[in-house]
Amino acid sequence: MVAPLRVGIAGLGTVGVEVVRLIERQGRVLTERTGRPVKVVAVTARSKAKKRGIDLSGITWAKDALALASDPEVDCLVELMGGAGDPALSAIDTALKAGKSVVTANKALIAKHGLKLAKAAEKHGGALNFEAAVCAAIPVIKTLREGLAGTGISRVYGILNGTCNYILTRMEQEGLSFDECLKDAQRLGYAEADPSFDIHGHDTAQKLAILASLAFGTQVAEKSIYVEGISSIAPEDLKAAAELGYRVKLLGVAVRTAKGIEQRVHPTMVPKSSSIAQVMGVTNAVTIDGEGIPPITLVGPGAGGAATASAVVADIADVARGIRAAPFGRPVDKLRATEKAPMERHEGGYYIRLMARDHAGTAATIATRLAEQKISIESIVQRHPNGSEPPKTAGKSAPVPVILITYATHEDAVHRALQAVQRDKVISGKPQVIRIEKN
Repeated sequence: MVAPLRVGIAGLGTVGVEVVRLIERQGRVLTERTGRPVKVVAVTARSKAKKRGIDLSGITWAKDALALASDPEVDCLVELMGGAGDPALSAIDTALKAGKSVVTANKALIAKHGLKLAKAAEKHGGALNFEAAVCAAIPVIKTLREGLAGTGISRVYGILNGTCNYILTRMEQEGLSFDECLKDAQRLGYAEADPSFDIHGHDTAQKLAILASLAFGTQVAEKSIYVEGISSIAPEDLKAAAELGYRVKLLGVAVRTAKGIEQRVHPTMVPKSSSIAQVMGVTNAVTIDGEGIPPITLVGPGAGGAATASAVVADIADVARGIRAAPFGRPVDKLRATEKAPMERHEGGYYIRLMARDHAGTAATIATRLAEQKISIESIVQRHPNGSEPPKTAGKSAPVPVILITYATHEDAVHRALQAVQRDKVISGKPQVIRIEKN
């Protein structure tokens, strides 16, 4: 009889409880698939007295995560506490240095300390698995690390945050403001009480840093990512995008360019015909462009207890099978350093919305400033609300929205042109600029 894989779980929140349930429910199937039983033998959490709706009788309760990581009766530590530092970091480091395997859903910790922990796993022979850290039940880590090991990747991009996708979906479908949709997302539990980490793009950036490392063989470098959130997006932008054949998504994008690996997070217009544009609500999606193959898009639940637990248990199953893949697809000393690509040199199409002053010469001035920066316009739309004449304000016409779609150009050229237009005082307010990502 093969000895069971003895699992210790640090953290019994929503995900931890679901992992215990899933291992119990799928015990026979796991044994058949991995060739050995998988058994939860020890746990720890902040409160032992809390009611969790699971039977923990017969399972050892460790005093803390470090004690659990050091327990000789535990073969595999499952870290589900969260946080980029201690106690999660010390517990994982201790387990790996003891030759144990580790499974974690902790994206913040992997983005910040992943290389150090991967080196410890290499040195001491344990596995470091973190499928659940990016897009929960979507197997994007395994796809990049193993499924596409023989394929050169040119671009990986996707919707990596369900909160932002939910907000943009509601804004588009119901014409609601950003603030209205955010409040509703909080009420439904899709957004935290402090939603800044999600809506300002930092959650997406941590996940993108991990994906970029796997895709391009680079060191995980969250600080190398340009980050912009969705709070500036207005319903009129989503309406204009729809009329022009686009949809707005918050994307994390990592792409191989002649200047190196460009990594960025920002609101993006994508063609409605693209796979990524069809992904609505809290769902996540990742598209991978590989050499010699059509784009691959993986879609599924990117958060939630059951979805995350599914990925955690899949990683535990790999440990039980004896699989010891390099955490980032290559030995740590083979991962290349990467510097932050200057966003000013980003090349692509742009959506620009200006509130133009309704008087003679405004359009010509705008066109001249764009031409000076060698920016070509693919389309231009100027119309008054409901097709009427603009309302008068103190005897003057109110500004009129002008929407421009450019052909591919450089980011710094767009900024120079718009700064000149602002100096000319032919527009009011700040221009709205959204990048366009082609298929």
